[in-house]
Amino acid sequence: MAQEYNIEQLNHGRKVVDFMRWDTLAFIISGLLIVASIAMVSVRGFNWGLDFTGGTVIEINLEKPAELDTLRDGLEKAGYADPVVQNFGSSRDVMVRMAPMDGPAGQELGNKIITIINQTAQQNATVKRIEFVGPSVGNDLAQAGAMALLAALIAILIYIGFRFEWRLALGTVLALAHDVIITCGILSLAHIEIDLTIVASLMSVIGYSLNDKIVVSDRIRENFRKIRRGSSYDITNVSLTQTLSRTLITSLTTLAMILILFIFGGALLKGFSLTMLIGVSIGTISSIYVSSALALKLGMKREHMLVQKVEKEGADQPSILP
Repeated sequence: MAQEYNIEQLNHGRKVVDFMRWDTLAFIISGLLIVASIAMVSVRGFNWGLDFTGGTVIEINLEKPAELDTLRDGLEKAGYADPVVQNFGSSRDVMVRMAPMDGPAGQELGNKIITIINQTAQQNATVKRIEFVGPSVGNDLAQAGAMALLAALIAILIYIGFRFEWRLALGTVLALAHDVIITCGILSLAHIEIDLTIVASLMSVIGYSLNDKIVVSDRIRENFRKIRRGSSYDITNVSLTQTLSRTLITSLTTLAMILILFIFGGALLKGFSLTMLIGVSIGTISSIYVSSALALKLGMKREHMLVQKVEKEGADQPSILP
């Protein structure tokens, strides 16, 4: 007759959190978020920044604060369509961004804008920086950014395909795609400007999320080999419980640093830090309720881990089956 046991005994008498109890609800919520994110990106699109669309950005320092709507109206009346006027750093620092247009560029365009700003705000403003990006350069950067994200996901798929059993590997890759899609959906919803720093933050989100998922997957694999009794459901919960403190400490520390960057990093780092905040939060949750739960739904069992171990270490290794 089989020996009776409880799940706490599998974890050396410590309490085990039943994470997988909510896996179905988590799948439903994740599915809805993915559909909503894809729909949002398809309908609303992204707010592409100057790096991708091309155009001119002019940073201006004012003598005293001025109403941005007034400055914007003055530029529109002068013939500049849809200028983006916003503060950065302080209320006296203004950034003007305009789409590509025919006519003067560079310093000549900056002088025209300054003249309009001075007439509108009735003060003497000075130009701090003028930057021009051609549309062809913007297209090249967009393609390079997309290829960088795709190459990163392919490299990750190849790595974890060799590193883990295919169910864990597939769960990890789909969880990474889940993180990126939902993050992009929120960026589209919030109409955050997409520039090269956002691409860098998405790459950082992929790297951070991957590290967390590999730690969890490795613990699941090791527990399947070490724990000789208990169902796949129980062993998954034990593994997630054992990595919970590490996940919380790492995630909360990372989020604290990103939050400081968001608050004190200035306007140029707002998009980067906000994307990281969104991605790290979603990635932490998906390590449990997408990556691990999906591998369990795909039928992950102890026998699969043992077969993988035999294939890697040689068929002459002794089995650890009870």
